[in-house]
Amino acid sequence: MIEFSHVNKRYGEYHALVDINAQVRKGEVVVVCGPSGSGKSTLIRTVNRLEEIQSGTLTFDGQNVHAKMSSKELNRIRSRIGFVFQSFNLFPHMSALENVMFSPIRLRGLRPADAHDKAMLLLDRVGLVNKSRSYPAQLSGGQQQRVAIARALAMEPPAMLFDEPTSALDPEMVGEVLAVMRSLASEGMTMMCVTHEMAFAREVADRVWFMDAGSILSMAEPNSFFGNPEHPRAQRFLADLRAR
Repeated sequence: MIEFSHVNKRYGEYHALVDINAQVRKGEVVVVCGPSGSGKSTLIRTVNRLEEIQSGTLTFDGQNVHAKMSSKELNRIRSRIGFVFQSFNLFPHMSALENVMFSPIRLRGLRPADAHDKAMLLLDRVGLVNKSRSYPAQLSGGQQQRVAIARALAMEPPAMLFDEPTSALDPEMVGEVLAVMRSLASEGMTMMCVTHEMAFAREVADRVWFMDAGSILSMAEPNSFFGNPEHPRAQRFLADLRAR
């Protein structure tokens, strides 16, 4: 579904992604972890071209995401990649329902009545049908993030990207967002998640990618990564986590 081939990304002299070669298979859940500044968010943001790459190729469902294309073509690719941001990014002047309805009407030409019914089903799925008329400022952080997930799902994407979706939340709100993500994973959604929630990674991931200094140093199944990490940098990372 997603393939990185010799992907490099620079910010001036800073080499943010170093010769990335990796694949996310259809229906697979990949958790990307590592210390702050390791390139995790940059990596995931290249998948829908929120970040440009300087060399290599990155394909999504067989399409070269970073090929020369019109903005219309790029938007068509982006509409098939659900993206959930750290900071929710909901439209503040729209209700939860309107936030979820917006893209299917605007980008897919769905009739408002059909978009309404679909949005209500999705809000029910994330446990927020009773908050459909509420505005983002009236919702907790966890509720806003669940609306953001429903909004991403409204475009029926074949894959979902999560960029530290719980890091802006109070601890008691983290569980409600992870529960929705677990549900998606159990239904076979292709997912790529940047997260510090190691219990979630251990439970839900098919594979864990460990990054440091712009490189993927380890790709392993959770039992192997957490039980017997091979790379010394991953060993130190996990030891530091356990010491906290």
